[in-house]
Amino acid sequence: MQLRNLVTFIHVAELGSFTKAAEQLGYSQSTVSFQIKQLEEDLDCLLFERINHTITLTERGHELVYYAHQIRALTEEFRDKPNRETHLTGHIHIVTPDSLCEDMVNAHYIDFHTRYPSISVKFTTADTTVMFDMLDHNEADLVMTLDRHSYNKDYIIAKEERLPVHFVTNSHSKFAGQTGLSIRDIAGEPFILTEYGQGYRRVLDRELAKLSIDITPVLEIGRTDMITSLLTKSNMISFLPDFVTKPLVDAGALCYLDICDMNIEIWKQLIYHKNKWMSKSLKAVIDYIKALEFSQ
Repeated sequence: MQLRNLVTFIHVAELGSFTKAAEQLGYSQSTVSFQIKQLEEDLDCLLFERINHTITLTERGHELVYYAHQIRALTEEFRDKPNRETHLTGHIHIVTPDSLCEDMVNAHYIDFHTRYPSISVKFTTADTTVMFDMLDHNEADLVMTLDRHSYNKDYIIAKEERLPVHFVTNSHSKFAGQTGLSIRDIAGEPFILTEYGQGYRRVLDRELAKLSIDITPVLEIGRTDMITSLLTKSNMISFLPDFVTKPLVDAGALCYLDICDMNIEIWKQLIYHKNKWMSKSLKAVIDYIKALEFSQ
């Protein structure tokens, strides 16, 4: 059994396509097909079911993914051990909501780059549905969600935390300091919200729908820094996680509203696909993010 055939198998399993694997590896499609056939003959089992130009892993194929990753990891460890390299190289693609992208880049990127100068990072912003689609097609290495709690047997949750989230407004608002407010008390006020259908906005809209309440924002924008800036200059209201608003609340510019009839759970989750090849650079990124205080 040849190692290159196992590496090819990993790529086909991750991408779900012989053609995409060939493009990524720089092989012809016929070479990829031949290598997979060789591997199946060596192991005496069928690894992929091929139906109408669609391939899916067989039960034995799913089992092999785990072992193939282990063999590749041990091989790389053996190759690297004599060299004792002190730096890591690689390119990692992370997909997050807008607010998390701002927080990760502004608060942590310089420190990360100082530690791992040869690891390049690409940040893309997207909603949760698109994130998982990108994971499924191996178009993202990691995603970080701000949404309701997600679980899927195809994904690994590297870290998760429930985040506090509040309705927030200017500290001089007529609602400031009031207790026991109902969502109906503020539903008719002007709202600034993140885009419809994205992350915690989608969770909010679901909870409002359960109460047959509709909030139509006067402004929708993904930039939470712009939202908080506008809130300090007006009596508008928004719905945001506390890590975005806490500095301005602590400074007395904004305040949280005491809405007693809505209990909304928002989770921050760091996720990757279970079939994703865990390179040393990817592991370094995951370990770095796991070491951070999520809710800071």
